[in-house]
Amino acid sequence: MSVIFQQARILNPLEHLDLTGTIKVADNGEIEAVVFGNQTLAASPEDRVLDLRGKILAPGLFDMHCHFREPGQEYKETLESGSKAAAAGGFTGVALMPNTKPVIDSPLGVAYIRHHAAKLPVDLEVIGAMTVESKGEHLAPFGKFRSYGVTAVSDDGTAIQNSQIMRLAFEYASNFDLLVIQHCEERALTVGAVMNEGLFSTQLGLKGIPDVSEAIMLSRDLLLMRYLEEHKLHDPLRRPRYHVAHISTKAALDLVRKAKQDGLQVTCEVTPHHFTLCDEDLFLAELKGNYIMKPPLSSRENREALLEGLADGTIDVIATDHAPHASHEKECPSDQAAFGIIGLETSLGLTITELVEKNVITMSRAIELLSINPRAVMKLKPLLFAVGEEANFTIIDPDIHWSVDAGSLKSKSSNTPFLNRPLKGKAWGIYHKGKLHESEAL
Repeated sequence: MSVIFQQARILNPLEHLDLTGTIKVADNGEIEAVVFGNQTLAASPEDRVLDLRGKILAPGLFDMHCHFREPGQEYKETLESGSKAAAAGGFTGVALMPNTKPVIDSPLGVAYIRHHAAKLPVDLEVIGAMTVESKGEHLAPFGKFRSYGVTAVSDDGTAIQNSQIMRLAFEYASNFDLLVIQHCEERALTVGAVMNEGLFSTQLGLKGIPDVSEAIMLSRDLLLMRYLEEHKLHDPLRRPRYHVAHISTKAALDLVRKAKQDGLQVTCEVTPHHFTLCDEDLFLAELKGNYIMKPPLSSRENREALLEGLADGTIDVIATDHAPHASHEKECPSDQAAFGIIGLETSLGLTITELVEKNVITMSRAIELLSINPRAVMKLKPLLFAVGEEANFTIIDPDIHWSVDAGSLKSKSSNTPFLNRPLKGKAWGIYHKGKLHESEAL
């Protein structure tokens, strides 16, 4: 049985496509035909025809920063529940951070994820740890990671503090064309702190995280990159590639902007909670645990800088940093709350509501940030709307109004500050791996 996606707004910035059209997908999951305008495609009685007028057909969304907690903390999330949350949010693929229990610091961990991911509705890419057990002391086996198809490494949540180890990580990663993803935090400044340092942390009596801790670590890493490029790594095929996870401050953005101008291979991502909320929202919240994350919700001024970075192209990717936690880990005193929130099921709605509807970015730019760019940064296969290509689609209803309901979430956890928040725009479903998955049926 073929599936015909009829009269959708076909939007793929990679192909400079933004046209009304119809796509027919064969029963083997390959694109069989593509026509534009009012042309139609013949359908047999066995075919399924989807009238997508008013909806967007986009290349499958990809989230390059997620935590599915398996193995080791399945009470928070599993590969299966996380995949259901991803599909419900419109994602056909995600990249999983290695800070599970045990840490994914060897090919054995990669093989575990790949084995259990085969029958899931979305692709699971694995990001390997940069150091053994993410302790920042000894490098993980980058070469073996590469042989298992890993394209990126990170000690997310525990930035490498030792500059010599970080230098070696850059050199070793460049040998295997691995992307280095850094959680930028100078931990000497953040021990025991839970929220952004400023007026609101003072009023709440909570130890604050100075926003300069992000820029200090980022500056160190960029200096190392410059040194290696100028003095050590003269082969253009062995230049280090560096990605800043969940950037949150103007100072860090300015450093990225300058690094790009200087020709360094640097990219960065922002989360929906950082471009939507600030530390004042935590101050006003009743359940503060759902507003505790790293990096913390920053000042209103830093949030405005993030919006500028999204508009001017400095920010490359929107990623959720989907971090599930059980209720008892959030419904507690603020200084005891676990860091992080879920985000897969709210990311698209927040992007449309807070960015597209407010004319910060266009819908085409939103698809770049949510689909095209994260795949490119991780050097994954690009998605094209062409005959013979594998069908990998996200179907978006940009006009639907809805609110975030804890009982409807597919994730095992509901730790989000966006509960009951009204949003506009949602994934209607995905088509991937030869199957249609409608959000309401997941």
